[in-house]
Amino acid sequence: MKPKNAIEVKNVTKKFRVYRDKGQTLKEKLLFHKRRSYKERIVLDDISFEIAKGEAVGLIGHNGCGKSTMLKLLAKIMYPDSGTVEMCGRVSSLIELGAGFHPDLSGRENISINASIFGLTKEEIERRMGDIIAFSELEAFIDCPVRTYSSGMYMRLAFAVAMNVDADILLIDEILAVGDAGFQAKCMRRLREIKAKGTTIVIVSHAAGQIEQICKNTIWVNDGKVQEIGLSAVVLEHYLDDMGAQHKDMTDVSEETTKGNEIQKEITRQEETSADAISLTEAAKQRKKTKIQSVSLVQNGKKTAKIKCGESVDIEIEYVAEKKELDQPLVGLKLFRNDGVVCYGTNTQREGIHNLQLCEKGKIICRIEKMNLIAGEYWIDVALRNSDMMPLDYAEKGCIFEVYTTVDEIGFVRLDHKWMVR
Repeated sequence: MKPKNAIEVKNVTKKFRVYRDKGQTLKEKLLFHKRRSYKERIVLDDISFEIAKGEAVGLIGHNGCGKSTMLKLLAKIMYPDSGTVEMCGRVSSLIELGAGFHPDLSGRENISINASIFGLTKEEIERRMGDIIAFSELEAFIDCPVRTYSSGMYMRLAFAVAMNVDADILLIDEILAVGDAGFQAKCMRRLREIKAKGTTIVIVSHAAGQIEQICKNTIWVNDGKVQEIGLSAVVLEHYLDDMGAQHKDMTDVSEETTKGNEIQKEITRQEETSADAISLTEAAKQRKKTKIQSVSLVQNGKKTAKIKCGESVDIEIEYVAEKKELDQPLVGLKLFRNDGVVCYGTNTQREGIHNLQLCEKGKIICRIEKMNLIAGEYWIDVALRNSDMMPLDYAEKGCIFEVYTTVDEIGFVRLDHKWMVR
C-alpha cells in the first residue's frame, strides 16, 4: 500500500446469489431442494480506485449500482469475491445508524457499547461521554431505554457516537439528513471540522450539494463499474445530466403507456394537485427571512436590459438577510438562453470564495468583464444558500435581457480572436 493512501481498492468484484424459491426450514430444503435454483448478480465488477489520506471523496450513482455494497466492503462488513481492499487507520462507519443498540438499555449504556465497537477504550468513552450526549441534544432522555426514543432521537444518538470517535477514516452512507434542519447544520459543521483535522472521508449520497460542499473529488459508479473519477463539480454535472436524460426517456415511455386512459389521468392530476398543495404549505412554513429582492444588469451606474456583445456589465443582486443566516453564504447564478439552454453557471463555493460576508441589507455584485454572448434574449437565475447548503432563496428568471451585435455570428458565445495571414 502506498504511504500517501488511506484506502486502496484493487480489481474488486462482488456477486450475490438471487434465489428464485429458497426453502427456509430444513424440511423445505430437503423436500424441495430442486427449487433452490438461483442466478448470480454481479454488483461490483472489477472496481479499482485510491483515496489519499485526509481526502474527502463522494460516491454517487443510481439506486442499485453498488455504492452501499462498496462502502460495506470498506467497512469490512462483507468481503469481496475477488480483488483486495486495503485500509490504513481506525475506521468509523455511519452505514446503519444504531446497529448494535439494545432497545432495553438506556442511551448512556448504548453509547458505551457502541463506542467500544468503534474501538474506544473505557477511559476514552468516559472522557467523551459528555461531548457525545451534548452533541445528540438528548440530555433529558439519555437515561431512558432507547425503545422509548423516536426514530429521530435514535438516529441522533447513533450519529453523535460515530462523529466523536476520532477515526482516521469515516464512512458515511445516506444518513446526512438526520433530525431537523438545525441538527443537520450541526452535522455538516462537524464534518467540516473532522475533514480539517485530516480525517479521510467517504460519503455515499444522492444530495449533490452536500457532496460538492464536503468532497473535492467524486467517484461515479454505474452498474457496478467506475464510470468517472474527478473533481466533484465536473463528475456531479455529468451524473446529473445522465440522470436527467434517463428520466426524460422514462417520462416519454410513461406518457405513451397512459395515453388514452382518461380515468388514470384524472386520478394522477388530482394526486399531483394535492401534492403541490402540501408542498406549497410546507414551503410556506419553512420560508426564511433572507430574500433576493431583485436582480438587475447595471452599466455606468444605470440599470439596463440591453447589452452590446463584448461590453462590461454588473449583475446586481439586492437582498435582505436574517442575522443568523449571514455566515459564509453561497451565491450562485446560472445564465440561460431564451430557449432554456444553459449558457453558463457558477457559484462562490466553486470559485473558492468562502469568506463572503453579507449585511442585513445590501447588494451582491458579479462583474462580467466581457459579456461575450452572441445576439439574442437571455435570462439569469440566482440562488442563495447558507454555509450548510440549506436553501435561503431562489430567483427564477430574476433578470431578462437582450444582447445585440453588429456581427452575424452563430453558436452561444463570441470568442476573442484575430485573423492573420502569414
